[in-house]
Amino acid sequence: MAVASFIKESLINIGLKVENQDELFHAMFEKAYEQGFVKETFLPKIKERESIFPTGLSVNNYSIAIPHTDPEHVVEQFIAVSVLEKPVSFHLMEDNTKTTEVQAVLMLGLNQPHSQIEVLQELMQVIQVEEHLEKLIHAKDKSDITLLFESIKIS
Repeated sequence: MAVASFIKESLINIGLKVENQDELFHAMFEKAYEQGFVKETFLPKIKERESIFPTGLSVNNYSIAIPHTDPEHVVEQFIAVSVLEKPVSFHLMEDNTKTTEVQAVLMLGLNQPHSQIEVLQELMQVIQVEEHLEKLIHAKDKSDITLLFESIKIS
C-alpha cells in the first residue's frame, strides 16, 4: 500500500493560516467535505478522537500531527496535508500531558479498517526520517508534497 496514492492534491494546503487546532480541523474538514471525501460527522468525531487520543509527534527539530477518526465518517479514502504558516499546539501522542508546536498536519480519512494500520505504519517510517519532515515543512507548493511522497520508498 503506497501512502502516495492516498495523498489528494486538492486537499493540500501550503501556508495555512489558523490560530488553533479547532480552526485547523475546521479548515481541513471544509475542503474534504466540499469535495465529498467525508460525512458531516467527520469534524466532531475527529475533534473528539484527538481529545482522547492525541496525535502530536515531535521528531528531532520538527513536530507534526496525524489526526484521524473512525472509518464510518469517511466516504472516500484520503490523506489531507496542511503545512501551517505558524505552528499550532497539539498534545503529544506518547504523553498527553505535554504539548508540541505542530508545523504540518497529515489528516487521515480511511474507511477500510486494515488501511488505517498499514497507512499509519508507512507514515511512521516516513516521518521518522528528519530529511522527509524538513522537505514537508518547507514545501513551497502542492507538487513538492506529492513528489516527496512519491519518491519515498517504504520498507
